[in-house]
Amino acid sequence: MKSLFLKYKSVVVFILTFLAVYFVLSFAYNLYLEFSNGSIYYPDYITNLVAKQSDELLNTFGYDAKVLPHPDEPSMKVIVNGKYLARIIEGCNSVSVIILFVSFIIAFAGKLKTTFFYMLSGSVLIYVVNLMRIVILTIGLYNYPWRRDILHTVIFPMIIYGMVFLLWMFWVNRFSKLKKRHA
Repeated sequence: MKSLFLKYKSVVVFILTFLAVYFVLSFAYNLYLEFSNGSIYYPDYITNLVAKQSDELLNTFGYDAKVLPHPDEPSMKVIVNGKYLARIIEGCNSVSVIILFVSFIIAFAGKLKTTFFYMLSGSVLIYVVNLMRIVILTIGLYNYPWRRDILHTVIFPMIIYGMVFLLWMFWVNRFSKLKKRHA
């Protein structure tokens, strides 16, 4: 058993580090959500910000858009040209995806400064791509409502998770300590 552990030590360390970081960040995010209840930003600050920024982008692209708090659930309604198209829920704010991304980068950490700046720039990129994803999805729902299921469940998750996967692969192949150890 000891020889097996020694043989796969880097894999075990990666998995344990990833899980530890993921659980700590998820716990902190859940605390944030819990303490956001009743704040002036409905349903929480980050989701509210994503909704307002999506609204601004939709208006920039020439759509008459507005976001309003949903009266029956913790989300923001997206209305384009008077038509209720979508809702932005907590899961749409990209924080969960960023937590996943950061956990992986820390598990494959490189130099401290490089790791920090890659996590920061990757998180910003994920946030921006998520905003664009929401805007394009909303425009798609407005123009092609019969494509709702494939747009929301296949194409747009593929975009965000595909980009995260590419960021991970770039990190592992370019900056992580793993590459240097096995080179």
